Amino acid sequence: MRKFVLFTLSMALAAGAQAQGTIKIGAITSVTGRFAEFGKMQLAGFKVGVAEVNRKGGIGGRKIELVIEDNASDVNKGLAAAERLVNAGVPLVINEYSSSLVKAQAQYLARQKVPNLVVTSSGDDITQPGSEYTFRLNQPATEYARVILSIFRDKKFKTMAVIAGTGAFEKSVADAAQTLAKQYGITIVEDQRYDKGLTDFRPVLNRIKAKNPDGLLMVSYAEDSVALMRQAREVGVKPRLFAGGAAGFALPEFIKDSGSAAENVITATAWIPQLRYPGVQKLNVELKKALGGADPSYHAAQAYAGVIVAAEAISRAGSTDREKVKAALNSLNMQTAFGPIQFKDFDGFRNQNPLAMVAQQVQGGKFVPVYPKSVVPQPIKFER
Repeated sequence: MRKFVLFTLSMALAAGAQAQGTIKIGAITSVTGRFAEFGKMQLAGFKVGVAEVNRKGGIGGRKIELVIEDNASDVNKGLAAAERLVNAGVPLVINEYSSSLVKAQAQYLARQKVPNLVVTSSGDDITQPGSEYTFRLNQPATEYARVILSIFRDKKFKTMAVIAGTGAFEKSVADAAQTLAKQYGITIVEDQRYDKGLTDFRPVLNRIKAKNPDGLLMVSYAEDSVALMRQAREVGVKPRLFAGGAAGFALPEFIKDSGSAAENVITATAWIPQLRYPGVQKLNVELKKALGGADPSYHAAQAYAGVIVAAEAISRAGSTDREKVKAALNSLNMQTAFGPIQFKDFDGFRNQNPLAMVAQQVQGGKFVPVYPKSVVPQPIKFER
């Protein structure tokens, strides 16, 4: 199965590149398993990024090719994927979606002294404290909580509740929400964490209903986000705002599968087509084309940026030597259609790109931007 996946993906992404002379870059994502919906977005972003680099002449006249390994949404298989890429001699690895998987891979790749470019996973502890070989271009989990809590603060919310999974990403966002709520003077009246596999959220939703919070923050992957919102409507929870901590709530499928239950839900997101970076609209068009006409989520834009950044680092290094590529990543300061990229050390983070999140809301069955002012926001619609 793995060989089949590698063959077909390499052929598709090489886009005409010659087998000889290409520069091969490693990438890991979830082609199969529970995170495959996010992997589909990342594959689209990879495809668009590779095509752009090669269309512009590649690196020093050599086209690039991604060697993509499927982690099957599993920690051990993800580690095996990283080991295969290390043994293949790639100059760096573009790393995937799930924080639980990426953290283990980051530690392994650091021990092997292979630059690891994280593009989507957000657990704070991946770059806090991080390592000299781990670089992250996307926002850490703290920023997911910050954009939602900033809206709650600005709208004078006094109370909120939290429902979050116990995975690394969900825990990071929920823990950050606890810290920020104290800073913003918001009382958390309920903080429920749940293990993977829970399908009936009604008992905790009924407890939250009884406490009548101003805001409800939910941090979940794709399947749970739909179940949570459908059941919240069923039991009659009615905060002033339902909020999702990105992930499943930011996927186009959340609106499709939740139906009317998704209406008025706000969610953090890392990228939207309304951002004012050069090339954003063009990227959105190309990602939609790569997805067969479907709207891209931020995961696709991040994967695209990963390819662009990796190619730029190898180009500046003038070599595929891993130490030279690491040094080039440290010196990068560039603009992409995903946003500005510069790896910095701050607030305990290491090699972290400082980039703020934005927020969008489901209005009329589609996502519209609502925060901050720089995205020309629509007025937020409240439940009460």
